[in-house]
Amino acid sequence: MYEREPGIDRLYPSIFGRMATRYYYLRQLRQAIETVIKNYVANSPVKLVLADYGCGNKPYESLVAPFVEKYIGVDLPANKIADIHIKPEGTIALEGETLDVVLSTQVLEHVVNPAFYLTEAHRVLKNSGQLILSTHGYWMFHPDPTDFWRWTSTGLRKIVEDAGFEVVYFRGIIGRSAMGLQLFQDGITFVIPKFLRPVLALVMQPLIILFDKITSQGTKDRDACTFILVAKKKVA
Repeated sequence: MYEREPGIDRLYPSIFGRMATRYYYLRQLRQAIETVIKNYVANSPVKLVLADYGCGNKPYESLVAPFVEKYIGVDLPANKIADIHIKPEGTIALEGETLDVVLSTQVLEHVVNPAFYLTEAHRVLKNSGQLILSTHGYWMFHPDPTDFWRWTSTGLRKIVEDAGFEVVYFRGIIGRSAMGLQLFQDGITFVIPKFLRPVLALVMQPLIILFDKITSQGTKDRDACTFILVAKKKVA
């Protein structure tokens, strides 16, 4: 189930490749993660220990590893490339206050109990620690192996703040009209032969890009396909 190589497709999708129908979205997500890493990780005066919480095939390891002292992949026991596994009760096999950064990319929508997941991230972070998290506002149903949640901008802020964090950065990726086209594309994608999917992408992706470019960032920050945030652990 878990392989390293598909992570390259997420980082560098091609309009002619396997991830053609996700071309614009994946590029925007990578760029958003790169911006956060540059502003909140790379400039740290001390080397950081970072855990990728729900690391999957570690698609973003190459983006963060050069700027941290240690990168730790955390995932379920089925993931053989994870460095640390999540225990049956859902806790991370780490002592409290041991991490500087918790990275969570497109994971929160898949966990059974997102409030507990965030509380566990809070537990393992040092008092000066940061949570970097992205998850969906709008998106198609995509179980891996489960898919439970979608968030409004205010709802995501609330669940993160309720877990003991202060949100210091919040940004929406792909606005409502562009995401409507993405969902329309997805509605067609999985009912046509695979060889036609790149052709569909060549038609739809430029339209998605156009409609996203004419949507203001302020509108996206309120209503978007995906949200990315940085939150600091509050000191008790």
